[in-house]
Amino acid sequence: MRIFKNLAELPKFTNAVLTIGSFDGVHKGHQKIIERVRQIAQQKAGESVLITFYPHPRLVLAPDTTSLRLLNTIEEKIALLERYGIDNLVIVPFTQAFLQQSAEAYIQQFLIDQFQPAALVIGYDHRFGRNRRGSIADLRRYAARDGFEIVEIQKQEVADIAVSSTKVRQALRDGDVKTAAQLLNHPFELRGTVVKGQQIGKTLGFPTANLQVAESHKLIPPVGIYAVRVHHRDQVHGAMLYIGNRPTLVEYDNRTIEVNIFDFDQDLYGQLLRVEFIDHIREDQHFEGLEALRLQLMKDEQSARAILSAQNSNS
Repeated sequence: MRIFKNLAELPKFTNAVLTIGSFDGVHKGHQKIIERVRQIAQQKAGESVLITFYPHPRLVLAPDTTSLRLLNTIEEKIALLERYGIDNLVIVPFTQAFLQQSAEAYIQQFLIDQFQPAALVIGYDHRFGRNRRGSIADLRRYAARDGFEIVEIQKQEVADIAVSSTKVRQALRDGDVKTAAQLLNHPFELRGTVVKGQQIGKTLGFPTANLQVAESHKLIPPVGIYAVRVHHRDQVHGAMLYIGNRPTLVEYDNRTIEVNIFDFDQDLYGQLLRVEFIDHIREDQHFEGLEALRLQLMKDEQSARAILSAQNSNS
């Protein structure tokens, strides 16, 4: 997959078949659209091109928003789109200037001049240009003039995609990472840099890597213990992950994300880890002292290992 982050550096595409959207989560509904784009590109002996925006348009429209929670960082989205077979990914810098262009400029100067599309796969309710005045009817006029095809994603399918995104977010907010994975067709993941913690886990026999997630709008599952897989360099490791405020350690009252990687003893400080959530093990809870916590962590490890083993057997 070729990745372009600067419109000035776009090549001349061959029979480009475009689709446009945020594709947050790259869930099953998005994957159906991607497959359709790929099939049309194959029929036209062309290239599939997915156009997305960074930062997320809502962050430009409402820069002070605190409600937006993204299923993917841009890095996660790139990796998923490559997995699902897009030929070209164009990440358009979403700015006030881009937002304020007219619908006519969006179609002519952005879509036609930059991509020379052979086809455009787009939702029936796609809106664009200043004050969202542009519609699919405007696109059809230019398509008739310039000879490219408009493939309309029907109302029910667009609705299903929106419902899927809502369901994924709700499952994650409930801690139901297993259902989220089924809707996504891949495990929900987060990426974080390992930072120094208080090293309490090490004294209990469960050393943890404390993760700092850079994207402030990334959706984080609720507090609790999870069975996870950790990708470090080219290796995949079973692990259990904790999200919470450590109620047993009241002197350290701060939310933390920390992962105990099984059968692993390398120094990870400053390194990036990719964590895939496989299942929820239990809620966070308070224990009467560190020994009670240690005994529970032993049980959690057994549970996590069993979950991961069963998942490996079924995959």
